[in-house]
Amino acid sequence: MADNRIEPPPGMVEKRGSALWLTHLLMIAGVLVIFFPIWLAFVASTHTQQEIAQAPMPVLPGSHLIENYTRALFSGVNVPVATMLMNSMVMALGIALGKIAISLLSAFAIVYFRFPGRRFFFWMIFLTLMLPVEVRIVPTYQVVAGFGLLNSYSGLILPLIASATATFLFRQFFLTVPDELAEAARVDGARPMRFFLDILLPMSRTNIAALFVILFIYGWNQYLWPLLITTNPEMNTIVMGLKQMFPSGDDIADWPVIMATSILAMVPPVIVVISMQKLFIRGLVDSEK
Repeated sequence: MADNRIEPPPGMVEKRGSALWLTHLLMIAGVLVIFFPIWLAFVASTHTQQEIAQAPMPVLPGSHLIENYTRALFSGVNVPVATMLMNSMVMALGIALGKIAISLLSAFAIVYFRFPGRRFFFWMIFLTLMLPVEVRIVPTYQVVAGFGLLNSYSGLILPLIASATATFLFRQFFLTVPDELAEAARVDGARPMRFFLDILLPMSRTNIAALFVILFIYGWNQYLWPLLITTNPEMNTIVMGLKQMFPSGDDIADWPVIMATSILAMVPPVIVVISMQKLFIRGLVDSEK
């Protein structure tokens, strides 16, 4: 039998190999550039104040890791970091889950229910993208204060759980679902919520995962809104607490504790991204829903 394989031109394999190595070297260099400041923060969190102040600054971990992280977690500056981490976790989870739940139901109603003004209400929701939190923060604060939700988890979460972006994305996905599925569910006697729970929700798994990662980080990094509605230090989030640790005036910064707090503040978002990495990527790039 004749061999019909096409041989590559001379030099193609070598060029492909060199280009592959160059790509990997550039990626490694980029990772090192991004990771180096994080490494310095971690190293600073394992040394004493005197060791950090010496020139040149150490680039290898010291022997005070447990001591500094224990002081940060259970002592802190104004309030223990463990308390602030818990507040940020509750806020980020509440915002992410609340946005996803409301957006799923809103998109489901807009796509699968026929009612007057359906398109109008969708575009009204979409137009709220032009009104960021900073624009509506004063009336939102007045409403929250009127309901007595200052210094509470409800006050931190409820004003931020509506999401026009998530509603739009879920609507666009639901529009790609074949109408035959809804017809088959109707023939089988499934009510609308049964169709939503048994068919649409499992099909939306990758979209939900991708949005959860994005919305969790959005909630975790909130600074202005928690700063406005919390006056009790026990309700401080980790981003607020980290900003308050920096000295003012002639105060001396406790850099080991500040750096330990910075590292601790990065841990939960990193865990969420790593644990949901596959679903996150599929939710962004997978075309087969």
